[in-house]
Parts: sequence; C-alpha cells; structure tokens
Amino acid sequence: MIFDKDGNITIITQEKASVKTLVNNIEQVYDTYKNDHIIVNLSSLDSITLEDIIEFIRVSNRHRADKKSFVVVSEKVDLDEMPDEICVVPTMQEAYDIIEMEDIERDLGF
Repeated sequence: MIFDKDGNITIITQEKASVKTLVNNIEQVYDTYKNDHIIVNLSSLDSITLEDIIEFIRVSNRHRADKKSFVVVSEKVDLDEMPDEICVVPTMQEAYDIIEMEDIERDLGF
C-alpha cells in the first residue's frame, strides 16, 4: 500500500495485498487522512470484483459524510454494476475531475 499526497488529496495505491486487507489498513490509518479527499487506485490489480468494491462502501460512506470525496479507480470493473453509494471511475484523471466537481457542489450547497 502506497500513500501519496497531492495538495488536499491522498492517493492510496494498492499493488499486491487483497482488497479486504487494503480496506482494513485504510480504516486503521483513517484518522491520518480524514481531512483529505481520498483516491484509492486499484489499477495495478489483475482483477476486481463487485464484492471487492462493496468492501469500500463503509469507509466511503463515513468519508463522504464528513464532506470529503472518496473515489476508487479501476478500469477492470463493469461500471454499470457498481452501487450508487460508491464512486468508481476508470482513470486517475476522472477521479480528479469527480473531486473537483464534488467540491463545486459542496461550495454551492448541494
């Protein structure tokens, strides 16, 4: 698990461990990153299932309740199957775009 910082965005990249392990690790260090927007980059993993994405819902809901963006990046999932409770995009650029758009919505009071 690699943590990178880009302004007020923390990018968490997973390379080897399971998604369940990643979610547990994120929850353990959550207080460190709770004031940042979070992008979880799963692009390097060989396969991602719907069940893997669902693992992130609890931490995503907690983060979004604090008025911060939580975006998962993976081009290996069927975006039509993803639950509405979590934001999944295929590229890092789209993750940045989502965060920018959600910041604008929050500023406008939506």
